[in-house]
Amino acid sequence: MLGAAFLMATSAVGPGFLTQTTVFTKQLLASFGFVILLSVILDIFAQLNIWRILTISGLRGQDAANLTVPGSGYVLATLIAAGGLVFNIGNIAGCGLALNALFGLPVEAGAALSAVLAIGLFLVKQAGQAMDMFVKILGLLMIALIFYVVFASGPPILEAAYRTVLPEQIDARAIVTLVGGTVGGYITFAGAHRLIDAGITGAAAMPEVNRSAMTGILLTALIRALLFLASFGVISMGLVIDDANPPASVFQNAAGGVGIRLFGIVMWAAAITSVVGAAFTSVSFVKTFHRSLLENSNALIVWFIIASTAIFLLVGRPVSVLIWAGTINGFILPFGLALILMASRNSNVVKDYVHPRVLQLAGWFVVAVMLIFSVQTLYSLV
Repeated sequence: MLGAAFLMATSAVGPGFLTQTTVFTKQLLASFGFVILLSVILDIFAQLNIWRILTISGLRGQDAANLTVPGSGYVLATLIAAGGLVFNIGNIAGCGLALNALFGLPVEAGAALSAVLAIGLFLVKQAGQAMDMFVKILGLLMIALIFYVVFASGPPILEAAYRTVLPEQIDARAIVTLVGGTVGGYITFAGAHRLIDAGITGAAAMPEVNRSAMTGILLTALIRALLFLASFGVISMGLVIDDANPPASVFQNAAGGVGIRLFGIVMWAAAITSVVGAAFTSVSFVKTFHRSLLENSNALIVWFIIASTAIFLLVGRPVSVLIWAGTINGFILPFGLALILMASRNSNVVKDYVHPRVLQLAGWFVVAVMLIFSVQTLYSLV
């Protein structure tokens, strides 16, 4: 249960998460707290719906969708896998940036070395247990180090709290990107698919499923809030955040030479756990379509990581990739969540389970809000 919670949280807290939080704090200042608050509320509604419906049925997202709207599961799987690939390119980039900050390695070499480590995790005999332990240890390490940077930067907490409730400005793209980067695309399904793989399904597991989902959401919210406060503290001191590597600039301004080393550790922990989460969940969306895919799922994960790394080495531009990854996944969320909400009313999927009406309505609220913000964002980009 805890492994699933950390898998979801660390899948969300990737290098894109660090970059997005810093970039939007620089743009919106204290008002970014409102974006975080709204994203947490939307996260709760989206996660509880998807985790409960899938684990009660024992079906992964694509299979539940296909039983509800024939063929829709293939579309969802394609969108999730494509979005996961884009996200993973950013994750691999983050690994390279982190090892560059830590050891001075060329970004490309650091990315390739990290990819080899992630691949090794899926080649061990008990890959699932190894993945659970890996993401838990690195997740706790991230929280501790970011907390130290918040303390070092000394942010004006009262102003941040005030603008979290009464913002001066609201940015639709920031909301779409944050929600997309936290529960968009593959991230929403990561924990639920991990529980299904572990055989934790059915009505008897619901209390534990709820706790696991809430734990993952709160872990993500805690890290996002701490990083926001660290960035806001640096800006409030009048220091400049470098657009070439925004989160590294925050850590360095807050804690000097030690800060850049801390950034390297946090960035690498965030990136490598997200590489693992993105690869695992993206492949979980296609492996049920054929027996041979299911039997060779770990090999597919390895090739997914190799493809992500190869594309990054050819394309480059890590910071731009990290911002766009969250935005793209934000567009996928309303489609995927709508299909799962429809599945909750399908007896072929959930049998005699009755999904709570409050969660159903909250889920459709998230679909509507994210659809509106996604359209606004798309219109502004065009």
